[in-house]
Amino acid sequence: MSITGPGSITAANIQAVTNMNNQLNTLSEELSTGQAAQTYSGLGSQAGLTLALNAQLSAINGYSSTATTVGTTLSVAQSVLTQLADTGTAVQQAVNQQGAFTLDNNGQTTTQTAAKSQLDQILSLLNTQVGDNYIFSGSAVNQPSVASTNEILNGNGAQAGLIQVISEREQADLGVGGLGRLTIGGAGPNVTIGQDASPFGFKIAGVNSNLSGAAVTGPAGTPPSYSVALGSNPNDGDSIQFSLTLPDGSSQIVTLQATSASPPGANQFTIGATPATTAANMQAALTSSVSSLAQTALPAASAIAAANDFFGSNPPLRVNGPPATATSLVAGTAANTVFWYTGESGSTPSRESATAQVGPSTTIDYGMRANEQALSTLVANVAVLAATSYSASNPNAQASYQALSQRVTANLNGQSGAQSITDIEVDIANAQTTVNNAGKLNSQTQATLQNIVQNIDGVNQNQIGEQLLTLQNSLSASLAVTARLAQFSLVNYLAPTTG
Repeated sequence: MSITGPGSITAANIQAVTNMNNQLNTLSEELSTGQAAQTYSGLGSQAGLTLALNAQLSAINGYSSTATTVGTTLSVAQSVLTQLADTGTAVQQAVNQQGAFTLDNNGQTTTQTAAKSQLDQILSLLNTQVGDNYIFSGSAVNQPSVASTNEILNGNGAQAGLIQVISEREQADLGVGGLGRLTIGGAGPNVTIGQDASPFGFKIAGVNSNLSGAAVTGPAGTPPSYSVALGSNPNDGDSIQFSLTLPDGSSQIVTLQATSASPPGANQFTIGATPATTAANMQAALTSSVSSLAQTALPAASAIAAANDFFGSNPPLRVNGPPATATSLVAGTAANTVFWYTGESGSTPSRESATAQVGPSTTIDYGMRANEQALSTLVANVAVLAATSYSASNPNAQASYQALSQRVTANLNGQSGAQSITDIEVDIANAQTTVNNAGKLNSQTQATLQNIVQNIDGVNQNQIGEQLLTLQNSLSASLAVTARLAQFSLVNYLAPTTG
């Protein structure tokens, strides 16, 4: 028969207490973390599944973060586009509602002075940043989108600005003879009109005559010319029309009317005693009318054309060589011309210059460039108002300014088929819708994945609490028993010995 001493029982109890302490620590950790295991190995056969689910959850969280960032950019972009459109409308209203033609010391109207401030505002908006990113620079988000107002208008050192480019283009369009590169002549009963081969000045679109006894031939030759031959004198009130195309693509019709009055009125020619005399009178009237257009409508159209080439071409185009005799345009270089747009100018569509994945299978394009047609048109037409000036002593100044104002208003109204700011706003709105929908789907997916992971790795905290309470009670009891057993000794049960 073997006797187990209290020491052996105590050792067993101590081991049991140690085990319960370990269980207590494990349950406490589960209660505090809400997880059944702190390592994937602790999940046993479910470890691989949990690892894959957490990877998916991490990816969804990344998409959600990207969607939030992109959503902020899109919201800012919509606000900026609205302000740009409002500024364009304000310029139109100012042009349409301006009062008497009055020039300040700089040779500008109050509308033109205001246009410079509005140009400042537009360029500032186009340099908007979200965080550290310039949102109208295409993919070059770390560099400003546009140059400063002062550089754009006045140039920078050897780099020509818009004011110089407009001046050179006006000289080129006017030409040496002051007739917008047209040649008007004739001999005997004939009147001729021809254009030069350059891209400058007036271009002849056609000649339409209802002059009795007149014959029109042309276009003939290179560059083209027209001839009007008077076989007999026209009747009083007969007319002839010369259709001209201006540098900005606009049209102008010069209508001359035959009259028996002498001197004739504006845009009239006196019927002479012979067809040759009448032809000479018609030639003089045509020269006078074209000369007047060359001092009024032509400078306005020339300024618009120069602005279009400056803002709408990359690189900007300008007159090649001495302006009055130039025969071509040339691309400006960074050394001699200000490049107003300083962002990225790749061949990809503007929206594709910035992309983001906002969901597992959802990618959006949301890039923008300040040189998009709608935006460059706005900048060009506000800038051309700010860049032009007039001499108070020029009798044609008011007519030329009115011609420019009409063109600016028409251009800001938008041309059929051309991109508008609204088109960009629609693109951004569609991107916003995609981001919002992706965000909702991401939230739903996150909730689903979290629930699955919780079912595998999570714990029932109420149940854990009950287990902790039970274990704590058991541990307290075991500790008490162990303590009492530790006090027992076999000596306590032996009879005392006697001598």
